[in-house]
Amino acid sequence: MLGIIGLVVLFAMVFGGYLAAGGKMGIILKAMPFEFMMIGGAAAGAFMISNDGATVKHTLKDLSKVFKGAKWKHEDYRDLLCLLFELIRLARQNPVAIEEHIETPSESTIFGKYPKISADKYALELICDTMRSVSMNYDDPHQVEEVLDKRLDGMAHHSQHSSHALQSMADALPALGIVAAVLGVIKTMASIDQPPEVLGKLIGGALVGTFLGVFLAYGIVGPFATKVKAVAEEDMHFYHLIREVLVANLHNHATNICIEVGRQNTPGHFRPSFEDLEEALKSVKQEAA
Repeated sequence: MLGIIGLVVLFAMVFGGYLAAGGKMGIILKAMPFEFMMIGGAAAGAFMISNDGATVKHTLKDLSKVFKGAKWKHEDYRDLLCLLFELIRLARQNPVAIEEHIETPSESTIFGKYPKISADKYALELICDTMRSVSMNYDDPHQVEEVLDKRLDGMAHHSQHSSHALQSMADALPALGIVAAVLGVIKTMASIDQPPEVLGKLIGGALVGTFLGVFLAYGIVGPFATKVKAVAEEDMHFYHLIREVLVANLHNHATNICIEVGRQNTPGHFRPSFEDLEEALKSVKQEAA
């Protein structure tokens, strides 16, 4: 919602200020389709040249994050802590029984209680692979911890591909705007024998290219890249929380302590209160009884 409001404010202030200063939209509207075709088309072509197919698809998908925001909400962090509580407690009570849940999570009654988490491939693999490592009786828990860190670093790097691709496009747009403007000047020079009022419109149309390149770069694509990066970083907190709880489990802390470590490492605006989490865990215990 805030992203849509931002776009409305952006267009209202830029074009509203232009009109309030006595500017006329006619010349901009006439030149805009052709300038946008050149600038937008060149930017799209350069984007496809500089990225592989997976990155292009990933970037297009991630554009929705500008308006939707972070994937994981307050209740998702609470559900994650409850899920990890159930898994850790079962693993300690019955190491054999936990295997059916981590080997086939799609058929697990525990994972089935949390469909949003179960539907996320990265969260599911991170939990199951780590708990599988624990069941293999690693002598040194720091080995698993190191693997987790490397895996999270790889995930973080992958999550930033879209923002890097968008930022590269934003950096290129002003120069592409100049290209369009130069082409407009070439067109104007071919009509140099025309009266001043005709030349004025042609020059104005050429300058629309420079305006459009800068406007798209710093008003739309650049902020989109920044927002996508911020949302990706925020979503990574969810996976880091999994790491914190499972690492605490590796060091054989009490189950409640492991969960409290996770709660304390939850971002402040998503962190469930101690009382809220206790109520949720009581419900989990009653269901298991």
